[in-house]
Amino acid sequence: MLRTIKTIVGVCFFGGIVYSQQMPQYSQYLRNQFLVNPGAAGVYDFTDATVGGRMQWVGFTNAPMTSYVSVSTPLGANGPREKYNPGLHLSTGLAKNPEIKTGKLKHAVGTQMIADQYGAFRKINFSGTYAIHLPLVKGFNLSFGTKLGITSNTFLQDRAIVNNPSLDNTYTSYTTNMGNTNIMNLGAGLYLYSKDIFFGIAADQLTRGMVQFGSGTANYDPQIHYSVIGGMKIHLNGDFTITPAFLMQYMQPSPPVIQGTIQAEYKEAIWAAVSYRNKDAVIGMIGMNISNRFKFGYSYDFSVSKFKTYSSGGHELILGIMLGRKG
Repeated sequence: MLRTIKTIVGVCFFGGIVYSQQMPQYSQYLRNQFLVNPGAAGVYDFTDATVGGRMQWVGFTNAPMTSYVSVSTPLGANGPREKYNPGLHLSTGLAKNPEIKTGKLKHAVGTQMIADQYGAFRKINFSGTYAIHLPLVKGFNLSFGTKLGITSNTFLQDRAIVNNPSLDNTYTSYTTNMGNTNIMNLGAGLYLYSKDIFFGIAADQLTRGMVQFGSGTANYDPQIHYSVIGGMKIHLNGDFTITPAFLMQYMQPSPPVIQGTIQAEYKEAIWAAVSYRNKDAVIGMIGMNISNRFKFGYSYDFSVSKFKTYSSGGHELILGIMLGRKG
C-alpha cells in the first residue's frame, strides 16, 4: 500500500499537479494580502513584517512545504517620511487591528522571500516590490504595485518517485539537465481599498521563462498566474465584526481555485474564520493581536479532495511584527 501511495504522489507531481503548485497556496491570505497582490504593500502606516510556514497534505511523502518572510513599509505621504522609533516596545493586553488610512498619496516598498518545496522540486524566490497609493474618491485609495524577482528552481533526484525511470522522458530530462535554473519573475497588481472594503487583481510570472540563467537546462515552463481578491468588513455592534472574503486564482491549463472565507472578530483583536477551497479543503483559522507589536494566526486544512484517505490535512502558522505602529 505504501508503494501505491508513493506512486500516486509521483504521478501527480510529474503528470499535472506540478502546474497547480507553481505558486504556493496560502490559507490565511486575508491576514496578509501582500502575498497575493503587490498593490497591497504599504496599506498600513508602519512596517508590517510577517514570517509564515505551511505544511500541505500532511501524511504524504515529500508533500508541499512553504516558508516565507514578507516585509512592506510606506515611504511617506506628500513629503518626507515621518520619523518613528522602530523599537519593540511591548504594549499590555490585546490590541485592535491597525487603522487603514486613505485620502493621501503615498509610496511603499516591500520584499518577499519564499521557499517552496513540493515532491522532487524546490523553489526559492526573492523579490522586491514598489507600490503607489492614489486617493480615488472620499474614503477610497487605489494602489498600483509591481514586483521584480528571481526564482531559483532545483530538481531533487533523490525525492523523485518513478516506477520505470528509463521509460519516463520527463524524469530523464530533469536528471540529465540537473542544476539550478534561475528565472526572472515580474508581477503587477491593482488594489482598491477603504477602511472596510478591498478588491484587487494581480498577475505573477508575467515574463514566464523569457529571462533565465544557471547551470540547469531543464524546462520548468513557468506560467502566468492570475488572482482576484475581495472582501468587506461588516460591523455588527461595538464588539463584533464579520468579513466575508474570497480569493480566486487561475493558471492555464489548471481549473480555477476559489477560496471563500467568513471571518469573525471580537473587538477587532481576536479572530476566527472558516474557509472552503473548492475541491480541496475546509479550513479553520484562529488568531489574535497579542499586542501593538505582535500578532499570530494558525489554520488547519481539512482535506475534502480525493487524497483525504491518505492525508491528515495541512497546517499554516504565521507570526506578524508591526514596527512603528502608533496605536
